[in-house]
Amino acid sequence: MTTNYEALLQLAGGQKDLWNDFHAIFPSEKALTAIALALGADQLGPLAKEESTLARRASTKLPAKAVMAQIRELIAEGYDPLGEAFCALRAPEERRDHGATYTPTPIVNTMVHWAAAQAKPCRVIDPGVGSARFLAAAARAFPKAELVGIDVDPLATLMARANLAVSGHAKRARIVLGDFRRFSETIEGRTLYIGNPPYVRHHQITPKWKDWLFEEAARLGLSASKLAGLHVYFFLATVRSGRPDDYGAFITAAEWLDVNYGSLVRSLMLKNLGGQSVTVIEPTAQPFPDAATTAAITTFELGAKPSSVFFRRVDTLNKLDTLGKGRKVHRDRLATESRWSHLTRAAEKPPEGYVELGELCRVHRGAVTGANDIWIAGDHSVGLPDSVLFPTVTRAREVLDADGLLQDAARLKRVIDLPPDLDVLDSAERTAVMKFLKVARQMGANKGYVASHRKAWWSVGLRAAAPIISTYMARRPPAFVINKADARHINVAHGLYPREKLPENVKRALVDYLQKNISQRSGRTYAGGLTKFEPREMERLIVPGPSLLAAGVVA
Repeated sequence: MTTNYEALLQLAGGQKDLWNDFHAIFPSEKALTAIALALGADQLGPLAKEESTLARRASTKLPAKAVMAQIRELIAEGYDPLGEAFCALRAPEERRDHGATYTPTPIVNTMVHWAAAQAKPCRVIDPGVGSARFLAAAARAFPKAELVGIDVDPLATLMARANLAVSGHAKRARIVLGDFRRFSETIEGRTLYIGNPPYVRHHQITPKWKDWLFEEAARLGLSASKLAGLHVYFFLATVRSGRPDDYGAFITAAEWLDVNYGSLVRSLMLKNLGGQSVTVIEPTAQPFPDAATTAAITTFELGAKPSSVFFRRVDTLNKLDTLGKGRKVHRDRLATESRWSHLTRAAEKPPEGYVELGELCRVHRGAVTGANDIWIAGDHSVGLPDSVLFPTVTRAREVLDADGLLQDAARLKRVIDLPPDLDVLDSAERTAVMKFLKVARQMGANKGYVASHRKAWWSVGLRAAAPIISTYMARRPPAFVINKADARHINVAHGLYPREKLPENVKRALVDYLQKNISQRSGRTYAGGLTKFEPREMERLIVPGPSLLAAGVVA
């Protein structure tokens, strides 16, 4: 099927520079507003104040009648030229600030097909409607259902209105310019919640709404982190406004499967939300064209308590044929798991002679200093004895640039790691340390969260030097080095500690294999393209066993 963008380019007839023709049709957001209004955006009822403001400022010039007719034809055929124009006119960075990431048609269709196979809802709600891709598809699948779309962006709601008007659904559709978290209308009969809740990081969420999350979760007997992204709020708002037997499918960033703030969604899945399945889509499939991130489609039925939840992972959209299938994981196990993403991967049987890395090495993240400006030696720590100063990997770049071998400790910064019991120091050392601690207190070292949870606030607690050190978060696969520098590492890196002593040639072969054969697919990719390997995820990497490494028979 032709993509939305390719279909939009066909408006020009195909002979000239198509991008220039596209830009001529939609030269600005004011032009896009004018086209949405001309397509019948006002057929869905009176415009909201902000929508009316955009309408007054809209361009007075419209494309030729033939082009307008082609736009209508594309919309009637299920394409979204308005949404594509919006994505081209408004930069991805600006749209991401408001969580406006538009969903590709194959994903929309798969989610709607799943919903149609479950039940016939009386109402369909898209809580972050955008240009109404989900609502338009749902309108075709459910010809009698009321359609409700909600969004905070007035240009998005005008596009949604126009798309639904052109596709002939204006009489049963309502587009609300507002915040889904405030929505509380109930009806008799089932509601389908479907869409792509906005992804906005916690830094951009006001304290008022963070308090709302905390308080609403507490009413359900659940805990919530104020570090949660906006999509977590939408899961909770769905439980808050929905009724038993309501059901739905949301596509979001997959972070909630593993991160601490995602525990609220995981709890809701096992309780009020009634989680049915989780389908993870690899970044290679481009589930969100503007963001290299891992996506998760979550299906649910409010009030249900299935004995198991299905987990599945796909790496291309062609494999996203349906939802609600895959590996069945019992809810009792899910209740004990703090991270869920690994459950989407089928248990991989290693080839003959291969093992999980965890059989050879324990993997530990480095210590958290809580205040690098204090605990990394500098002018403020002059005079401290060498016995409390440790060459340390403090930047991932130090591992990335080492090309598999870290051997010059002099090029590393030194971390101050004092013993919990200062009485073990000799008199001269103790005098120097006490002088430093006076400065450290003045810098607030004893007041931070990390320091307050240590046995002694002044003791960072560096781990012993790891024979192998790796990066664990970057826009590339992790890098591994043999640690000839006897360097420590803080929480920018992982340390690999062999369970039994490995000969140097085996250690070298292991690092060479890891450098060449580990891909980003084995980790978790976040919005923005960062891939992260937690220690347990790294331990599950498949590597040659000691005998193969010693024989040098692996690539």
